[in-house]
Amino acid sequence: MEAIAILKTLNLTKKYSGFSTKGYYAVDNISFEINRGEVFGFLGRNGAGKTTTIKMICGLLIPTSGKAYINNIETINPLSRKKLGYLPEQPYFYEYLTPRETIDFYCKLKGINSRERKQEWLRLSELLDLKVIGDIRLKNFSKGMRQKIGFAIALVGNPDFLILDEPMSGLDPVGRKHIRELIHQQKELGKTIFFSSHVLSDVEQLCDRVGILSKGKLIAIGHIQEILQQDIQQVEVIIKDLDISQTASLQQKGILIRKWANYVHFRFENILTANQAVAECLQKGATVIEVTPQKETLEDYFMRMQIVEDNQRKKDDIYYSRVEE
Repeated sequence: MEAIAILKTLNLTKKYSGFSTKGYYAVDNISFEINRGEVFGFLGRNGAGKTTTIKMICGLLIPTSGKAYINNIETINPLSRKKLGYLPEQPYFYEYLTPRETIDFYCKLKGINSRERKQEWLRLSELLDLKVIGDIRLKNFSKGMRQKIGFAIALVGNPDFLILDEPMSGLDPVGRKHIRELIHQQKELGKTIFFSSHVLSDVEQLCDRVGILSKGKLIAIGHIQEILQQDIQQVEVIIKDLDISQTASLQQKGILIRKWANYVHFRFENILTANQAVAECLQKGATVIEVTPQKETLEDYFMRMQIVEDNQRKKDDIYYSRVEE
């Protein structure tokens, strides 16, 4: 069945003039689509243009050029946001309100009537476990609790499309786990989720596809497996009951990472060396507990891209210094 695009951007661009005659491109001519029902991760370093892109999609910024569409309606039209839920990176709250009053307020903004507003509070308080804190003023809330309220606001009216800007930002491991579970839950309900994040491990767990932004340009888009190098770079092996002489022998083939109790943890540079080491250990009566091939992760990818960017920046600096001379 052909995929249906819920979001489409065409040559989307945002330029700021500032003090430079050339100006500065926060977002530079990006085009991509997000299909209905998928979780799409939007990645990039600080200042890459992620939040600017999201604000243009949400109608909070007017593009310098290019267009964006939600459900085939251009985003400068308020109707495009009728079924959109948005969680900004730094959500603002009226501190004197309670969660119950906050949800009621945003329901009114959505045009939801009194009876349905009560039902909406019951639905969201059950979904996000807000009943216990429902009548406590927001000024008393922690970062994690505030993020939960922000997520609840994004879900008011049960939108089909969610845009989440850094939803895990500043959360502890428990808070991050809860937000991950909520995103999984919304996907199972058939929702489309577009979110930016710096927490790369969460992105790898959650996303069907990712787009990677660098200096306002979309440099890669697709399934994570398509973007990352798939060749095995290293192999880590955990072995039990390995004698001292055999441990010394393996240290000539690989790197001993750590030892504890009667376990040893080795890293080998390639699969061939790892296979030879495993065969040797089994022959000597040791037990192989775990063999883990190490492929490129998103973190490795970003480090690789950072090196490329830094090298390009050095070339640009050399070029402009020569021009000025």
